[in-house]
Amino acid sequence: MADYNFLYDLWLRNATSDPDLTSELESIKGNDAEILDRFYRCLEFGTGGLRGVIGAGTNRMNVYTVAQATQGLANYLNEEFEEPSVAIGYDSRIKSQLFAETAAGVLAANGIKVYIYSELMPTPMISYAVMRLHCSSGIVITASHNPSKYNGYKCYDSKGYQMTDEGAKKTYDYISNVDIFNGVKSMSFDDALAEDMVDFIEDWLIDDFYSDVLSRQIEKGICKKADLKVIYSPLNGTGNKPVKTILKKIGVKDLKIVLAQEKPDGNFPTCPFPNPEIQQVFEEGMKLTEDFPADIMLATDPDCDRVGIAVRHNGEYKLMTGNEVGCMLAEYILSRKKAKGTLCDNPVVVKTIVTTELIRAIANEYNAEVFDLLTGFKYIGELIEQLKEKGEEDRYEIGLEESYGYLTGTHARDKDAVNASMMIIEMAAYYKTQGLTLVDVMNGLYEKHGMYLNTLLNFGFEGADGMKKMADMMDSMRNNPPAEIGGIKVEKVSDYLTGKATDTTTGATETLDLPSSNVLSYSLTDDNKVVVRPSGTEPKIKIYITAHADTRDNAEKLTDVIAESIKKIAGIE
Repeated sequence: MADYNFLYDLWLRNATSDPDLTSELESIKGNDAEILDRFYRCLEFGTGGLRGVIGAGTNRMNVYTVAQATQGLANYLNEEFEEPSVAIGYDSRIKSQLFAETAAGVLAANGIKVYIYSELMPTPMISYAVMRLHCSSGIVITASHNPSKYNGYKCYDSKGYQMTDEGAKKTYDYISNVDIFNGVKSMSFDDALAEDMVDFIEDWLIDDFYSDVLSRQIEKGICKKADLKVIYSPLNGTGNKPVKTILKKIGVKDLKIVLAQEKPDGNFPTCPFPNPEIQQVFEEGMKLTEDFPADIMLATDPDCDRVGIAVRHNGEYKLMTGNEVGCMLAEYILSRKKAKGTLCDNPVVVKTIVTTELIRAIANEYNAEVFDLLTGFKYIGELIEQLKEKGEEDRYEIGLEESYGYLTGTHARDKDAVNASMMIIEMAAYYKTQGLTLVDVMNGLYEKHGMYLNTLLNFGFEGADGMKKMADMMDSMRNNPPAEIGGIKVEKVSDYLTGKATDTTTGATETLDLPSSNVLSYSLTDDNKVVVRPSGTEPKIKIYITAHADTRDNAEKLTDVIAESIKKIAGIE
């Protein structure tokens, strides 16, 4: 551990360009615990980039940590490309625009051309810009669905998906060699604009993005016929203009916006956890339903790469899970294309290893090939690129994650809530013309393929010792694999860090053909499953449970048993 008091004094003398940092550093003088928390480590640059609390110190998101990361990225790009260029976007979070302009100034000072959106934009539109403008990399300033005290810095490679392991490792090595105060080249954003090193992205690119999203429609005009009533909330983020634009273009006539959550606001005043996975974000929208009984409510997270829904069914609103929405989208796309004769002979559906196995059952019905990839949409983007290189891009139908991320086109290499919102509303409109709600559709899938109940448990480990606790837990489970979980036999243990899967009955091993990742997966009898992994962006251990039973009640009881057991095995109190 670095001498945190030395670093504190260094920052107190040098971190003067942002008055907020100066006042924060002064306010913690003499407070050892507060100083330690800000300086006990540097924010780690991984495949998810940087993410942390906004504030002063090496363990915080601020103009200095952003500039240091960007200098490292610039050094990497100048080494790898002859004339590198970078696309930049940002969301509504506190200091997002400042961080984006800081990054642009560092890149410009290093001779790297920058293309930046003139206002906040969804994350997938930066992926799109990287591809269309043939950039060497992309930067998005966002912390996705985290609370307002967080911000982050995501990097993309030249193909449009987030940096995978090799590129992130090289960039991190460059960053590690940059002195945070004396090793950064920079210029003001205004000077970079004046010297033509920074250009604002023009409207034609935004229009082309909309056109590419609209091209994924299957039942054009269905929204006009269905008279679907929709409530939408951008959760004070970037989705407001793009999602409204797309929904109007596909014919949604009855659209209400949640006004308290419409305008960009990094404080997220009515949704302190702006995460479309949780019911609380729909509370403001629910107030509108008294006078406007919407068929469906949509909410996109602040950087608009994920979307959640609540569906009106028998007079009440039901929040659908990410797995359920993904299953319904896969069923809708495959079934409607097959009915229209537009489904290719060997379609591709891509999911992550923690996404429901019900997807596989649905895909099998349409002879679709299912790819199981590590958590992180970058791997789905990478697979799309591999299909493209083989001339098989048209095989791709949908990529999805249980964490509410979907992409049904190949216009981007990241999950896209603009695209997904359009497809969800089209799907809901189509089924409404058939007399069905999306709850009816999901129940039909369960009846056909069986009940798969998927549950995510999150356990936070804040503070200086939190990361060590997480590492110790993973080491313990890795070195002492359980023979059973909740009284159910573990049939196979898959360790994605070592790249080996072990049959617990025979002892036979097989190689996992995926990048190394700190993930443990336990396959139990009767299609039950537990996956354990540390979050790549937050100080959390995530445990994914799949309970397979004949009824929902039995699956819920089984989930409780498995959850209590794996918590004990992991040492979580």
